[in-house]
Amino acid sequence: MELCTMCLGELRKALDNKEASSKEITAAFLKRIRGFNPELNALVTVTEEEALAAAGEADTRLARGNGVTPLTGIPVAVADNICTQGVRTTCSSRMLEDFIPPYDATIVSRLKQAGAVLIGKTNLDEFAAGTSTEYSRFGPARNPWDVNRTPGGAGGAAAAVAAGLAPLAVGSDTGGSLRRAAAFCGITGIKPAYGRVSRYGLAALGSSLEQAGPLARRVDDAAALYRVIAGPDPYDTTCLPTPVEDLDRLEEGIDGLKIGIPREYFTGAELLPEMKNLLLSTVKSLEEMGVRTVEVSLPSTRYALAAHILLAAAEGGSNLARYDGVRYGYRSPETKDIFSLYTKTRQEGFGDEVKRRIITGTLVLSTECYNDYYLRAQKIRTLVIKDFSKAFSGCDLILAPVNSGLPPKVGEKRSNPLDMYLEEYFTVAANLTGIPALSVPGGLVDGLPAGVQLMGPAGAERTLLRVARRLETVAGELLIPARKK
Repeated sequence: MELCTMCLGELRKALDNKEASSKEITAAFLKRIRGFNPELNALVTVTEEEALAAAGEADTRLARGNGVTPLTGIPVAVADNICTQGVRTTCSSRMLEDFIPPYDATIVSRLKQAGAVLIGKTNLDEFAAGTSTEYSRFGPARNPWDVNRTPGGAGGAAAAVAAGLAPLAVGSDTGGSLRRAAAFCGITGIKPAYGRVSRYGLAALGSSLEQAGPLARRVDDAAALYRVIAGPDPYDTTCLPTPVEDLDRLEEGIDGLKIGIPREYFTGAELLPEMKNLLLSTVKSLEEMGVRTVEVSLPSTRYALAAHILLAAAEGGSNLARYDGVRYGYRSPETKDIFSLYTKTRQEGFGDEVKRRIITGTLVLSTECYNDYYLRAQKIRTLVIKDFSKAFSGCDLILAPVNSGLPPKVGEKRSNPLDMYLEEYFTVAANLTGIPALSVPGGLVDGLPAGVQLMGPAGAERTLLRVARRLETVAGELLIPARKK
């Protein structure tokens, strides 16, 4: 019985039928981590001792039959920008390289309450500022399909799930990191609607843009993880107070649904022909399932990325001001006064991309530039929201690309930051508008995975998952070489 290739449902069945214990399952994944993580660099911290202890507690809960949930005894990896009590949370930055939080993020608390086993913290770009994990203090994560390529911004979490180092993971999405990483690694990733998942304990970068969400090999697994981490939270004032929509009966048919195809996403040089062909094939499959496709227009698309870059920099620069060497985190040893403490600490503690965003954000928010840049970007954000609202008045969901082409090779785009930002062309709109979106495998292009993006209005998570579940059957589960070893 190869435990590390099983989906959540199969692992759940093995636990419930006493064919395997949580300790045995956890030990199997820890063994696989030892075998593959040195090459993939997907996890920066492996919580072996804590995981085995939590697995023992889960086995006790299972034996008693009390408080058992779908995640009880199941290993889960968490991105390293999500606080874990007693386990270091670095944000892949020198600034927090030795930081050990005194509390759990709400996401982690809910996973523990459900009986899940925290198996490790995954690699990401420093403070989630990037699109490839190449800005990580610990070096880039590698795509398990081709270790010479990047796995995307939330790549450590996606690579861990795709390679069978963990059956489930939680990552964050500020401009599309989670969805693009899922697409690059051939798995499913969900960016919930803004306010659906608590941000308490998630290290802030773009406070009005970011959300944490699940990564899994199958849609049903992602939905099960989403059920656990989503919902109201008194510790996060941006959290929606209403309960999460019922996500049962995802197997229901999708005939009669109307899915919008945005004209602006399928024209121009941004989308490579191979990706366009895969998406058009997906559209044909949906129509054969009884879905009606309609063309929609999102005219503000050409301005959305620029607006997102400015707003993310402004919010990031403000949020990162707290790391000054005074209260916690890295402190430069070569300081003579308060001014040198601030400047040297931030100069030595932050990497290139974070510094770039701080400088850009400071400029954008300055008196001289505020109206021309920050205020104008907010106005564009309003236009994007109006465009999507109008589009959804004529369709249930929108289908779009996740990325323009295949996963870039490591180092291919790092020399030009603008090329990095352009990678998020198709994904930033969901962050600007706060709507739910997901990436589901669409198939292979030149032997590498490609994803399909679905976006819906707030509250449409169940519809998104129903359609994604049907698309999953078309593409099938994508097996990579690393998982076959």
